[in-house]
Amino acid sequence: MVLRIIKPEIYYTGVIDWDRRLFDEIIPLPEGTSYNSYLIKASKKNALIDTADPNKKEEFLDNLKKVDIKIDYIISNHAEQDHSGLIGEVLDIYEDAKVITSPKCKELLKELFLIEDDKFITVEDGETLSLGDKTLKFIYTPWVHWPETMVTYLEEEKILFSCDFFGSHIATSQLFVKNEEHVYNAAKRYYAEIMMPFRLFIRKNMEKINELDIDIVAPSHGPLYPKPELIFEAYNAWISDNTKNEVIIPYISMHGSTKKMVDYLVSILIENGITVKPFNLTVSDIGELAMSLVDASTLVIATPTILTGPHPSVVYATYLVNALRPKLKFISIIGSYGWGGRTVEILKGILTNLKPEIIDPVIIKGFPKENDFKSIDNLADEIFKKHKEIGLID
Repeated sequence: MVLRIIKPEIYYTGVIDWDRRLFDEIIPLPEGTSYNSYLIKASKKNALIDTADPNKKEEFLDNLKKVDIKIDYIISNHAEQDHSGLIGEVLDIYEDAKVITSPKCKELLKELFLIEDDKFITVEDGETLSLGDKTLKFIYTPWVHWPETMVTYLEEEKILFSCDFFGSHIATSQLFVKNEEHVYNAAKRYYAEIMMPFRLFIRKNMEKINELDIDIVAPSHGPLYPKPELIFEAYNAWISDNTKNEVIIPYISMHGSTKKMVDYLVSILIENGITVKPFNLTVSDIGELAMSLVDASTLVIATPTILTGPHPSVVYATYLVNALRPKLKFISIIGSYGWGGRTVEILKGILTNLKPEIIDPVIIKGFPKENDFKSIDNLADEIFKKHKEIGLID
């Protein structure tokens, strides 16, 4: 890859992974990703900020060679392997370099990569490091999305190196954000999959970020933000308690009964002016489902009963919803059964992290009949009423 310059003496040394389609063996990457790394040349010392995923070792080390300067410090904002996995290789080349990180991150790096204790210098929250004519400030941002995470602020150039904070999984040749709508959607998906469970922690960390004068946000995945207000305004909306007039319906239907119920409910909700997003779990991208939960007010889980409980794909989706902790206000369950079961009880038992109001489920026997459709009418009316009560409908 060609050497890319962000500003004079500030280099992009990351790697674009055009082909990766799965992260952590669970998160789909329809557009690939990048492992962003940055090298800062200063009058007295030079600092590398984060490294890259180990599977891109050769490309990453080639990028460092292109800059061809001595590395004195390796800043590790986050211990996860896609950012810190090549610290050992950098230390092998630049033997006198020291790893600058938080005490918590140091302990994780020692455990994950067997880096020797004397290679570290730990910094406290708000501490600064002079490189000569440039100054780095380290700001703890715990739980975005691991407990040890921090960001690094280059004071003279007003650049925030935010690691996973504000990232997006996009493989692109564009160093800076060009298509704002495209990057906004990718960042929202990234937030949903990675950051949403830590919404309240992020809210506190945003207060720290808001104190800084920032010209550029340089995350560890995706393009850089030359207009930081784009991603700051987005995050402030996502981490707020506000929801939209939206209903999300993840569903499975084995023989058509549940699908008939879903289709009927979708039609009524649309007639009532409510935005509806059904997800057939046999064909849906689970990342799209996660992204839809960022703003939704209501979740309706739809499932047939199989072996006395919900369909396994619905169990999986419900488990993810519980893990992602969206700010849902209301939840209900619909579905059909043949001879009995514990579907509602099992699904409620999975959703232990969430505290929304439960709207009476509609569980029917066999194919939906006239009275069953009346029950779905009542459910739709109740959702409309709830949305109106919290000010989502005039």
